[in-house]
Parts: sequence; structure tokens; C-alpha cells
Amino acid sequence: MAFDISDVVVSDYKVANGKTALLEFLPQKGIRYKSVSVAKKSFGIFDTPHKSEKKYALIPFRYYAKRENKTLTIHYMEQGKEKTEQLLLKVVDGKYAKEEIAVSDKKVNPKSKEVLARISKEYAQAMKIYSTVTPKSYITKPFIVPLHSKITSAFGKARVYNGSLKGYHSGTDFRASMGTPIIASNDGRVALVEKRFYSGGTVLLDHGEGIYTCYFHMSAFKVKEGEIVKRGEVLGLSGKSGRVTGPHLHFSARINTVQIDPLQLIKLLNKNLLTGK
Repeated sequence: MAFDISDVVVSDYKVANGKTALLEFLPQKGIRYKSVSVAKKSFGIFDTPHKSEKKYALIPFRYYAKRENKTLTIHYMEQGKEKTEQLLLKVVDGKYAKEEIAVSDKKVNPKSKEVLARISKEYAQAMKIYSTVTPKSYITKPFIVPLHSKITSAFGKARVYNGSLKGYHSGTDFRASMGTPIIASNDGRVALVEKRFYSGGTVLLDHGEGIYTCYFHMSAFKVKEGEIVKRGEVLGLSGKSGRVTGPHLHFSARINTVQIDPLQLIKLLNKNLLTGK
């Protein structure tokens, strides 16, 4: 039986930069799905929660991804041979707004060799964590937001610090006074608990299968590295540590190192894979 591309269900053939596409794979007799590659980057194909007859893959697109057609190559096994099939998605402009922020110059343009070394070390450490794809999934139910409060800054806004463009907002900011409990968005393993230069008090959760959520600027921690936490469990208390203008929660997400809109990811997973569970 030949591979049937119609058995690959795509959430949307047009995906904005900084967003994620979901591929669902229906079972095909004699076909074993392996991975999906985009350019030189590979993404795993995993069992779909609560729908064991299906498989799924998440395809994240970087904020700086070119607005163009992208070729997705599906790798699969048939009769002992590895084969491929391709499909096209189009990356479109997310049309993100800009915002200007005033913070300490020491946090915008640090010059100290010690501080620069620290920043470099923390970045390398984080990327090593994000590049680790835990083969099992900890997720059994829908994601929730880590804090029920007003969103003060959405993902993707171009960030102008003290008049200088310094990239984009890599997550979603929730309003929070000092000491507000921050909860886990879903079940996972605590991959990092640390005070960091830019993100301040930081907790990273590994949800398995390459999915991570991140909680920044905390004033206190309530979990330790290596712990398994449940959805809704308190991770720590909100604060104003790191590069901030005041107390709040910065919530972000990564898939296989790629930084993406956390709320779009949650909506995508909850709607397509985790509904009613």
C-alpha cells in the first residue's frame, strides 16, 4: 500500500512567524512514521494523547523565519525501506506591534566581562536544556494559563529598550503584584530552577516530546530541579527580578529550541489533541 498524503491532517497551511503548525497522521497499513524535517531541522512524530491510533508532530516557525513557502519532508518506513513525502506550508507575516520600554542601562547594554560571560553561560545552558527531547510525554490533560490576570504585553512585539531596538518579546506578560503564586501550565519535570541575569527567578518545565514552558522574574521558588509537578501546582511567586520594569510574570514556550507564541501553542494543543481530557 502506497503512502497517502491525504492521511496527513494539517492544522493550517498558512502559519505566522513565531507560531506553530500541528500535523496529525492517520494510521496507514504498512507505514511507520518517523519524523518531519524542515530544511536541516528535524521534528519527532509522537503518539497522540487519548487518540492512540493517530500520531502527531509540532512544527514551530521562528520569529525571524522568512515569509515564504516551506517544504516539510515526512520521513517514514515502508517494507523495511525509508521513504519520504513532501508537503508545503506558507509562513506569513504575524504583523506584530512595537513597544518602547525604559529599563536600567546595565540590563540593556551590559559591558562587564563577568556579566557578559554569565549571559553567555546561561544562554548555552538553556539551549542545552531546550534541545533535549524527552521521548515520553507528561501531558494527559489540557494546558491552563499560569496566572489568571490581565495580559500586559503579548508575544511578538518588537522591543525598543531605551530607544534602541533589541529584538522582540519572546513570551506573554501577565500582570502580577509581588508574591503572587505562579502555577504549572501542565504536568512536567522541572528542568531548571535558577536566578538568571535577564529572566531573573526562572523555572523551566519539560513536558516531554520537545515541549517546554518557561516562567520568568520570580521572587521565590516552590519547586526543585528534577521534581515531577502536576498541572496547577505552585512553582513559585511572582517578582521583578531580571530585566523588568516592575513585577509581573513572563510566560514563554519552546519546541525543540524554537521560541514560539505560548498561548497559540496552548490553544492549538487543547483544541486538536487534548479537548475534553
